[in-house]
Amino acid sequence: MHHLLSAADLSREEALSIIDLAEEMSEVQTREVKKLPVLRGRTVVNLFFEDSTRTRSSFEIAGKWLSADVINVSAKGSSVSKGESLRDTVRTLSAMGVDALVIRHMASGAPAQAARWTQASVVNAGDGTHEHPTQSLLDAFTMRRHFRAVTGDPQADWTGRTVVIVGDVTHSRVARSNVLLLRTLGARVVLVAPPTQMPSGVDSWPCEATDDLDAALAEADVAMMLRVQKERMHGGYFPTAREYTVGYGLTRDRLAALRPDAAIFHPGPMNRGLEISPDAADAASSRVLDQVAAGVAVRMSVLYHLLGGGSTAPLGPTTTSAEADRKGPTA
Repeated sequence: MHHLLSAADLSREEALSIIDLAEEMSEVQTREVKKLPVLRGRTVVNLFFEDSTRTRSSFEIAGKWLSADVINVSAKGSSVSKGESLRDTVRTLSAMGVDALVIRHMASGAPAQAARWTQASVVNAGDGTHEHPTQSLLDAFTMRRHFRAVTGDPQADWTGRTVVIVGDVTHSRVARSNVLLLRTLGARVVLVAPPTQMPSGVDSWPCEATDDLDAALAEADVAMMLRVQKERMHGGYFPTAREYTVGYGLTRDRLAALRPDAAIFHPGPMNRGLEISPDAADAASSRVLDQVAAGVAVRMSVLYHLLGGGSTAPLGPTTTSAEADRKGPTA
């Protein structure tokens, strides 16, 4: 694997390899010294043309914990603000000898285009309304942990599970990547949105689609609420915020109606009181902060797969951080 541009690029085996290695990487978060030497000498550039807190921070932490040199480049403060094209920016950074470019861009397809202009590995960190593959990986990682915790079965996974994704599907790159990856992993995916926020052509997607939220939630093992992306909306997608909440928000009443073992997900940032009530956002069944924590481990795994040795785990289960620093990768 040289690039990660779409969840559709991942076979089940590749996705499992990333998720399984992320389980090992998550152990680093509990250590006093959060450092592995496996990407020492590698350079990763986070090239973000859109604002981000969770994704950019977690990629930066992931790279640094793997001992890579990480450089953050944003549109503001770079030559992009002077009119430099994406092509010239990518080729300039590539000429400096960087090993990986993590790209977030407002234009769908920009990371895939950038991959044609560089020998460096390219990771799609969100492109327009297209995809966000590492978000779907961290969501799948968090779901599997939840399924294993509630069932007590260490082998439990996504097979036969129903994941309900609710909200502004038209503008959601998270929804697209989750549909593709979760179907690959064996889950049933149901999209719920008002007709104005359900994308055209959804009938060809490998999922179900409905506008009946209450019926869908009754079957949900996971309820994933999507942010209403006001910044991407031009025109009236719904009459009022209140009407949206009544029809498609995870309200207190809908929270009470969820199955006891159902988990609540949200890719963030949340519009509390719009697509999700404060009660639901802070409920015991909410896995929102677990998703955030998983982002670092999963992105560590992605960077390692791209730059550090494929699917071979860099640490054995009993290796300490000090031993890892002495030994390096076991591959």
